[in-house]
Amino acid sequence: MKLKVLGCHGGELPSCRTTCFLLDEVLALDAGALTSSLSLEQLCKVDDILIGHSHFDHTKDLPLLADLVIGRREHPVTIHASRECARSLRNSMFNNELWPDFTRIPTRKAPVLRIKPFRAGSTFQIGPYTVQSVPVSHPVESCGFIITRGKTALAMSGDTGPTDRLWKALNQAKNLKALLVETSFPNALQQLADLSGHLTPRTLQSELAKFNRNGTEVLLYHLKPAFVSQLKRELAGLPVEILELGDSFEF
Repeated sequence: MKLKVLGCHGGELPSCRTTCFLLDEVLALDAGALTSSLSLEQLCKVDDILIGHSHFDHTKDLPLLADLVIGRREHPVTIHASRECARSLRNSMFNNELWPDFTRIPTRKAPVLRIKPFRAGSTFQIGPYTVQSVPVSHPVESCGFIITRGKTALAMSGDTGPTDRLWKALNQAKNLKALLVETSFPNALQQLADLSGHLTPRTLQSELAKFNRNGTEVLLYHLKPAFVSQLKRELAGLPVEILELGDSFEF
């Protein structure tokens, strides 16, 4: 599996893009930086988008993507979202008020986008990828994922505060090469992190103690732009790598 980092921050500035990863050029993990990172030709190759939860920084490029690729693809782009997230996308985004309903444009039978709900906690298939969804701790329904192709697996925490279910699933995963983990706020803002369902360096360290790592790379994302320098200081010494825009990996 080839992984490209399109967005790895918890907010947007000229030097920061919100959460978005690209697997093998065809599967996007969240949609916070698709249209700001990819050419039109590259966007047209993205067949599926896996969304962890409904918050804007993870879904914001979906409307613009639809507008860009209309008439350029033979088949709809499939958005895989948990049932609650799918309902939010339909009711609050593609509602013909905030944005046209591209799940019915240009026709209901041949739309630009297709929203395919999954039950949080279920395992399902996206092309050659087996996806295990794991509910995590966030104010809205949010999922982490274990994604397997052949004999290789990688995982993504999604937006979460301290949780147990994810680590139990990760400890049972086979051939896990990398884990993308959110870390958002510095330790001084622990109360805010707990309230909003995010991790700090302190809680990250506690969470990693639950993980039977076995050589898995731990890659951090979702750092809030206002606190990147402080977070890097507080994370120094932990056996993790902080992702940067443009990073790429092959597992």
